Amino acid sequence: MPTDVDIDRLLARAGEIEKLERETTLARTRASAALHGRAVRSMPLGVASSFQANDPYPIYLERGRGSRVWDVDGNEYVDYHNGFGTMAVGHAHPRVVEAIERAAGEGTHFAVTTEAGVALAEELCRRFRLERVRFSNSGTEATMDALRVARAASGRDGVIKIEGSYHGHHDQVMFSVVPSMYELGEPERPASTPFSRGIPGHTADDLVVVPFNDADALRRVLDEDASRDGGPRIGTMIIEPVMMNIGIVPPNPGYLEAVRELCTRHGVVLVFDEVKCGATIAPGGAIELYGVQPDLACFAKAIGGGVPIGAFGGTAAVMDEIGHGVAHQGTFNGNPLAMRAGLATLTEVLTDDAYRRFAELGSRMASGCRAALEANGIPAHVRDFGCKGNVSYRAEPLTQYRDYLECHEGLFYASWGWVINRGVFMTPGDEEQWTISVQHTEADIDRYVEAYASFCTALAK
Repeated sequence: MPTDVDIDRLLARAGEIEKLERETTLARTRASAALHGRAVRSMPLGVASSFQANDPYPIYLERGRGSRVWDVDGNEYVDYHNGFGTMAVGHAHPRVVEAIERAAGEGTHFAVTTEAGVALAEELCRRFRLERVRFSNSGTEATMDALRVARAASGRDGVIKIEGSYHGHHDQVMFSVVPSMYELGEPERPASTPFSRGIPGHTADDLVVVPFNDADALRRVLDEDASRDGGPRIGTMIIEPVMMNIGIVPPNPGYLEAVRELCTRHGVVLVFDEVKCGATIAPGGAIELYGVQPDLACFAKAIGGGVPIGAFGGTAAVMDEIGHGVAHQGTFNGNPLAMRAGLATLTEVLTDDAYRRFAELGSRMASGCRAALEANGIPAHVRDFGCKGNVSYRAEPLTQYRDYLECHEGLFYASWGWVINRGVFMTPGDEEQWTISVQHTEADIDRYVEAYASFCTALAK
């Protein structure tokens, strides 16, 4: 394992690589630079979402097919960004395209529930062991609506979230998303640090933050809340069962079971945010993989095959609060294009065979990256969750957010520029993951591993 001096040398070398690769990237993406100059005149930062921004500009894509994407300069890449994990089906999958074309030919919107919407709700209930489902248009909407239903069901306003988790951009959960080491608070009682300006300060009054993989910390919070004068105020807990805002952090053995038991004991509605891991890490997401059933669960991204979609569902007892005074609206909820695309995605593309294929390709990818890191003495570890995986630049595996702050992000940024310039499209931050699609091949995997291995060799020189 490298010493501290070795790490300093690696970081210095990473800085050299990043500078050289950045110059190459700028030279080969002049059309992106020009489009950015045009875009900033009509959109803040020149992008539709701040997560799409990059310094000095993002790479703008023109089209995608199969496992490949092409940018506006005509550069071709094997795509492992895949729409921040949305495109597990790959680009322009024939079954999804056919479903969308059929829906468009019959009417793009009605604001009325269709048979395809009923069928998709049935499939979500089957996959994720739910009793009731409602649709939305994004993961943010799904978590926002689920929290409202949960607060109504519990009769309490207080919410618990995990330090370092992202649950969408509504005010209630835009706290302690990526706090700096100076904003953390105590390890067992993290601070509620806002992620954005413009969030009312009082929003944090009903929020408590706890660390991931620490059932004892959760127990102390809930026991303390239960002994409050006037009775408990915490009625909801929202959690990514597999943390995916800091790479990939799985739950320790027994942790989710303990969370489930504590929430049940204290009358707290447990909400799983499976926007990222639902339909990617297993056919039934974390619910299937770990065998722990929440009261509510939220989905988006991969369930729709690339169209805007979200969903949340759970037990009949909780979900039936809708219709008993709890509002859940949305003009585009259940849009026929989204319903047909989602149904094709889950019943025709992301089949059991697809997940067996993901396991094979994911293992090949992770093994190749792991071998390259070990051969070159680079302090990092690899996570493999089927079509999702990542490299985190910390020798020891992450167990919670504060471990992530020990990662050497300079190594990531050097690797990003290196693989981009060798035809591999990746998410631009070390908090994200790679996503493999059903249309990726062994040759695609080997192209990534070859590019990444050459980076590791160059870094260790």
